[in-house]
Amino acid sequence: MSASDQKIYCCGPNCGKETTSSLKCPICLKQNLTSVFCDQSCFRRNWLNHKAIHVKNGVDSYNPFPDYEFTGALRPFYPLSPRRFVPDSIKKPEYVTNGIPVSEQQTDRTSKMHILSESEIKTFRTVNKLGREVLDAAAAAIKPGITTDEIDEIVHNETIKRKAYPSPLNYYNFPKSVCTSVNEVICHGIPDKRPLKDGDIVNLDISLYKDGFHSDLNETYYVGDKAKSDPKIVNLIESTRECLDLAIQSIKPGFPIRNIGNIIEPYAKKHGLQVVRTYSGHGVGTLFHCKPDIFHYAKNKAAGVCKPGMTFTIEPMITQGTWKDDIWPDNWTAVTQDGGLTAQFEHTLLVTQTGVEVLTARFKHSPGGPVKRL
Repeated sequence: MSASDQKIYCCGPNCGKETTSSLKCPICLKQNLTSVFCDQSCFRRNWLNHKAIHVKNGVDSYNPFPDYEFTGALRPFYPLSPRRFVPDSIKKPEYVTNGIPVSEQQTDRTSKMHILSESEIKTFRTVNKLGREVLDAAAAAIKPGITTDEIDEIVHNETIKRKAYPSPLNYYNFPKSVCTSVNEVICHGIPDKRPLKDGDIVNLDISLYKDGFHSDLNETYYVGDKAKSDPKIVNLIESTRECLDLAIQSIKPGFPIRNIGNIIEPYAKKHGLQVVRTYSGHGVGTLFHCKPDIFHYAKNKAAGVCKPGMTFTIEPMITQGTWKDDIWPDNWTAVTQDGGLTAQFEHTLLVTQTGVEVLTARFKHSPGGPVKRL
């Protein structure tokens, strides 16, 4: 294919459509970045998100929120890399162009919980195994020195390799293909140019869309060996892992969804930890997020009982200190208010006739896994 025959796509974070436009960002031109927009209105609409890829004052990495009072030691490392390309041949979710999951919003107005048919379960089971493969590929790369942006590139490429779409990309305008939550970040961390350090912990939250279904899973990993030698960090991560495992064991037809939190919070408190209340598990399948809501704290008011064919995630977020959160000015990164460490684990589950099937279960040789308490 000649250069003149190559397709051009709008670089707008909430656009990405093929275009014949030659309208380029003037700052990108000065910084030798290739950024083409559909038109002036697209440029103006996307400016606040787009400018995150610009180098600032000639500095390779910078903190874009100098006036924000950070709760912990972690800082964002900008500029972000440009939006990664998804081939036309890959089927995309409805929010890919404008960031708005209309079907989710419509479903949220009701209390309807989708029950999968046998044929849907077969497809969904396969999609979730692909999600596990992508998470394992990214986890295998975790080591001191790698950046979360490099992990995002791995996730993106591995997802595309499986002819799937990375579900987070442009979901409510999220700019990346995976959430990478480091240290005090509870969830929704945006991959950037900060290298991981020995002693860090990082959660990778993977979601992909294929054959009309979203897979969703995450795990928290130790970076290097330093964190594994810290009893408090090991207690946090292993207790969080165990919270999820215990909750899963309770799932069966007729089990009240509100009781999931009654299992998780007492176990967390037994180990001196707290449960985040702001974020929850959720239904998942043809929609990325839907009913039922899965709260992880005790005495919650979640509606419904488990029924065969129901699919949802349990994903407890557990903290060393306060469970209360704050949000960075990027409007995504959720952090603990006291800067304390936090961990999370997530599986997508299918309620069966007799119990539960973990659709995103670890494989025999999956990276990570439990570490013996010290």
